[in-house]
Amino acid sequence: MSLLSLALPMLQVYLIGFRVVLHQLLRRLRPRCPRKPAFPHQNGSVAIVTGGTKGIGYHTAKHLARLGMHVIIAANNEGEGQETVMKIKEETLNAKVEFLYCDLASMKSIHQFVDAFKAKNCPLHVLINNAGVMLVPERKTEDGFEEHFGVNYLGHFLLTNLLLDVLKQSGTHGHNARIVNVSSATHYVGELHLNDLQSSCFYSPYGAYAQSKLALVLFAYHLHYLLTEERSHVTINVVDPGVVNTDLYQNVGWVPKVVKWMTGWLLFKSPEEGASTLIYAAVSPELEGVSGCYLYNEQRTKSVDVSYDEEVQKRLWTESCKLVGIPDTTP
Repeated sequence: MSLLSLALPMLQVYLIGFRVVLHQLLRRLRPRCPRKPAFPHQNGSVAIVTGGTKGIGYHTAKHLARLGMHVIIAANNEGEGQETVMKIKEETLNAKVEFLYCDLASMKSIHQFVDAFKAKNCPLHVLINNAGVMLVPERKTEDGFEEHFGVNYLGHFLLTNLLLDVLKQSGTHGHNARIVNVSSATHYVGELHLNDLQSSCFYSPYGAYAQSKLALVLFAYHLHYLLTEERSHVTINVVDPGVVNTDLYQNVGWVPKVVKWMTGWLLFKSPEEGASTLIYAAVSPELEGVSGCYLYNEQRTKSVDVSYDEEVQKRLWTESCKLVGIPDTTP
């Protein structure tokens, strides 16, 4: 393996990150647009937010709770989860906020989470697939999957499919249930290795992370196709939150860490700013019935060309079904 092959994924990820933060800086310096009207209250609606204990997931869960939603935070730290629930309840005066344990690195845990949720016999109107890991060293999940691919993508793929029946029952003609996949600009430089999805032949944390974010886009577009064919009252969209100042950067090198420490306040979005497009995708009336879109700064935009390749979408879906052990209903 050449030095260039080893360095290329890292250079591509940093380059796309630089472009995003430059865009964010220019946007911050422009005159501010008038604030959009507040979103309508969501009393009676139920949302699940994965990774809702910190970062953009926390601010998303808090905002949905403020809108009156019954919010269920799914995360893998019980103590942190209960503490977050108490904090959100105090800040929003919404008693319908709870925590359910879910480790996306474990298919067993995902099944247990879904069983616990379904035992509540409540509807599900919004599923936000937000949790993730970034640039972790090479390691496997409990089920033997490369961690970026297993947690960021496969865990959410399985979770979504296990909850689809409840989402379909909950959506109506005038109030579709919504699925939101959180991707990132790194998907633009991601390569999907269908013959080596676990990065076993060559591992780069940058390449593995970008691949997992591309997979989330492909998954969303194919599920959009299936839901449309079924005429289901469920929509799915992808959100790019931008470059956000969160704890995900703990695995980057010391140079990016210093740059983040010195300039993050100016170049990076705050977690609250990063959550804005997730919230928009979850509750905005503008997106009622809208599906199969890539959203950035509350605007529809184009994802990478390969993400629209229906054959690639279908092949990834079929392989993912095999990996997580669910039936493939693709025609």
